[in-house]
Parts: sequence; structure tokens; C-alpha cells
Amino acid sequence: TYLPLCRETFEREAVYIAIGIRPNGHKEVIDYCIAPSENVEVWTEMLQNMRSRGLKQVELFLSDGVVGMKTALAKTYPKAHFQRCLVHVMRNICNKVSVDDRETIMNDFKQIHRQPNKTAAVQTLHAFYDKWNKAYNHVIRNLKDIEPDLLVFYNYPKQIRPSIYSTNMIESFNNVVKRKAKPKAEFPSEQSLD
Repeated sequence: TYLPLCRETFEREAVYIAIGIRPNGHKEVIDYCIAPSENVEVWTEMLQNMRSRGLKQVELFLSDGVVGMKTALAKTYPKAHFQRCLVHVMRNICNKVSVDDRETIMNDFKQIHRQPNKTAAVQTLHAFYDKWNKAYNHVIRNLKDIEPDLLVFYNYPKQIRPSIYSTNMIESFNNVVKRKAKPKAEFPSEQSLD
């Protein structure tokens, strides 16, 4: 998330937050850091820091489309699976299609994560490609490039799938952070924001 911070000038700075879910369902903030902007180098440093502090294994890593994130994860936690946030994918699709088609295309795309199993989800995704390829070839091409990261959540029990196909949990946490920070017009230093 981004929060107002005064360094040499007043800027909104990126606050990187990693939340973990233990096998028993307990959620906790694993790490966070403040940086001028979002980039893969900071995420890589955070992953390495988590590993050096004792986080030995990660089963699943869920993220939006930060370029290079999957590569950084593979270097630090090579056995971890990677799931792309489907809500962020939907937002990206919306930004690349005409306003007239947005509602229909979003309803079609939402069917992908509503399937009973991975086989049905793959069929639904490929039907989505077939339906929209002619009108939005560039969108379909981009989806095909990230397809291996779209349906990973189907490898997990049905009971937890709704919480692992999107970053809604962290978005919700970010909203709590923003609400707490809202009374401050800006933070005078990184230490005060920390």
C-alpha cells in the first residue's frame, strides 16, 4: 500500500507487507518495509530477510502482477507454488477492454474461479479465450502467458480456495493500515511511519 511520507519532499511511499497463514489458519504479518516505490528488488530483499530470520518453507505465494516476483520467489523459496491474484487480473482486463464489454467480460472471467475443480476451470478459461480472442487478442495473449499462475489455487482443498485466489486478505489489512494512518496528513519521517 502507499502512505504519505516526508523525506526531502512529500511523497506517497510504498509500504510492502507480507502476511502469512499458518497451517492452523492463524494469520500474521511476517515482514514489512518502506521504500520509495514498488519494485522486485525490494521484494527480493524482503524474501531473503524472511528466509534469514527462519522462515524455511512457503507452500503458496499469492501476489499481484509485480514483474519479476515469480523469479525472486523461485530463488528464495524454490518449492513454493505461485498464484496470481485473479482480482488484479480482472482489473487489468477491465483497463484493456471497451467500457461496453466490461460487465460481460468480467462475468465470463469470474466463472473461472467458480468451477468445482481444476479441469472444469481450465475448460472455462479456454472457452473464455475462444469467445474473446477475436475482439481482444492482446488481452488473451497476456492471459495465456500467465495461465500457469492463474489456477494454482485449485490444487488446494475447496474450503480454502476462496481465500487464496485473490489478495483480498491483504487488501483488507491495507485498508486497516490506511484508516489508522488517515488522521496524519503526512508522516514526518520513516521512523514515525514505522
